[in-house]
Amino acid sequence: MVVEEHHGPRPGESGVAAAPGEAGHSSHGGHEKHEGHRPEMFRDRLGVSLILTVPILYLSTQFQDWFGYSALEFAGDEWVSPVVATVLFVYAGSVFLQGGWREVRSRQPGMMVLISIAISVAYFFSLAVSLGFDGEPFYWELATLLDVMLLGHWIEMRSVQAASKALAHLAEMLPTVAHRLNDQGELEDVGVASLSVGDTIVVKPGEQVPADGEITDGSTTMNEAFLTGESRPAPKQPGDEVIAGAVNGDGVLQVVLTRTGDATTLSQIMRLVEEAQASRSRFQALADRAAFYLTLIAVGVSVPTFVGWAIFGTSGVTFAVTRAVTVLVIACPHALGLAIPLVNVNATSVSASNGILVRNREAFERGRAISIVAFDKTGTLTEGAFVVSNVAAHGVERSEALRLAASLERSSEHPLAAAIVNAAPEPLHQVSSVRAVAGQGLEGAVGDRRLRIGRAEWAAELGVEIPDDLADALASSDRRGESAVVLMDERRAMAVFSLGDKVREQARRSVRQLADDGVEVVMITGDAEAVAATVSEELAIERYHARVLPQDKARIVEELKREGSTAFVGDGINDAPALLAADLGIAIGAGTNVAIESADLVLVENNPADVNKALTLSRATHRKMLQNLAWATGYNAVAIPLAAGVAASAGILLSPAIGALFMSLSTVIVAINATLLRRIDLSGT
Repeated sequence: MVVEEHHGPRPGESGVAAAPGEAGHSSHGGHEKHEGHRPEMFRDRLGVSLILTVPILYLSTQFQDWFGYSALEFAGDEWVSPVVATVLFVYAGSVFLQGGWREVRSRQPGMMVLISIAISVAYFFSLAVSLGFDGEPFYWELATLLDVMLLGHWIEMRSVQAASKALAHLAEMLPTVAHRLNDQGELEDVGVASLSVGDTIVVKPGEQVPADGEITDGSTTMNEAFLTGESRPAPKQPGDEVIAGAVNGDGVLQVVLTRTGDATTLSQIMRLVEEAQASRSRFQALADRAAFYLTLIAVGVSVPTFVGWAIFGTSGVTFAVTRAVTVLVIACPHALGLAIPLVNVNATSVSASNGILVRNREAFERGRAISIVAFDKTGTLTEGAFVVSNVAAHGVERSEALRLAASLERSSEHPLAAAIVNAAPEPLHQVSSVRAVAGQGLEGAVGDRRLRIGRAEWAAELGVEIPDDLADALASSDRRGESAVVLMDERRAMAVFSLGDKVREQARRSVRQLADDGVEVVMITGDAEAVAATVSEELAIERYHARVLPQDKARIVEELKREGSTAFVGDGINDAPALLAADLGIAIGAGTNVAIESADLVLVENNPADVNKALTLSRATHRKMLQNLAWATGYNAVAIPLAAGVAASAGILLSPAIGALFMSLSTVIVAINATLLRRIDLSGT
């Protein structure tokens, strides 16, 4: 796979650029004609242009004939239209003339070149007529053409800006002031930019978190919808992580900062969104080439159109110029140039609001064809942490066995001990004389009973009796590849605790939905065969690869790609080669930076079910791209011949202004179709 080189800001560089669609920022690839433009500029010019159009329309002889009135006559009235049209050409037309000149200098003629030629021909021909050249001027056509073009570009710029507000919205989520505890334990208000890792801050109810950190005191609920797409507030307590931009509920928190400035999760998200909106896709390259050739076709058609009507027609030079100008205007590759960028920008925004970050916009195109999804196991399909999966007790209640085991284990820092403590009901027993036996487990006294908890082999070494039902539990745990811990007194075993990596409930839903959509799921893991078999059975995954070394994951992905388009979902450093090898690399957001940097998509909420959302959005995005391309090319295939006058004998003639209106309507249709992508419902996937 060819990995796209991103030219956005790198990690650690300055955080917030101008939001896409604002001055100085090109909001999508291939649309640099609006570099430095703002919607307000087109709006203001349109307002002036409309005012200046009124006297031109009023004095037009054609309008007087059509509407049956006679304009006021006064000395020099014949020069009003030329003078006003000159002001219009310079003021309203300069934005197109400058854009056309940039396209010529870059040797990429496009929409701005066509508009520049059209308004220049219209203006200078009309001026020549006013100075004595034989023909009919069309000042009103020039004025209305400029009005419609400015209106179309204003609508376009507003659409692009509205679709690209993700960065601006994210930037607004950071407060400007934080409450920091100083060395004397007093609160002081400081600028967020002055915060450092290790600082302790206080976040009050209703405030936004200024930087990433860990709660050391207090409990609350946090609104993290901007990051996860989950509308329900997430409960938070000491030891939990909080992220910049999240909104605190009703608790007062003390937070030790772990990431500040450009290193925060929010800043990284903004960087990824900006890179995605600036990246170019295969479809965009196709649309840009089509727009380039359409420009050449338009010029190539307009010249023979003028020559043909001027030599062989009977309507005069004015009619021939009108036909040529209409061809240039109606063939502007405006809709074609916007067909893909607007879809991509809307798709990027929709994905971000659903907890999916797009690092490479080609992911939208590749995602729709995925037929195989390969998952890493640990931390992706499973929690990546031990939990008690089964308790077998003999001569004691299961809950009491858990309580006794946890009473011993709470003095241990071993991951298995933590899992047992977390599973046990309160209250725990008081334990005395606790002692760790190296390589075996723990022993201690609960009341007058001496208890031990540890490896099954320890029980055998001590000669402790293991009842048949507990021996069966040990054998079952071994078959499933789980870790087993035995609770015993001095005579016999009392309970067997089986511990394993818990399967995520979201993973069950994801695998089931992928299967319903005809996508095959494969699991790739470095764990033992027994563990892989157990997890695959729980999730109804038919194919899995166990005991896979990190360097072999990419090889397996390459083999899967020979069967069909393959996505890989992972979270660890050892997943990076496989993420790069896959047709679509999807990183779990809670994973390592290496994995995230190697992926095309990042699932912020560490939820494998979001893979289904990503593929659903990819398919919808691809449909919108095809629809927009079909409309933009089909429109020109019909419009250009009509503009050239092929249906003139049937009375079908398009003026330059009507041509500009149709061209603008085509652009609006493309923009509306792209915006409809925002209505896609991903909540059920």
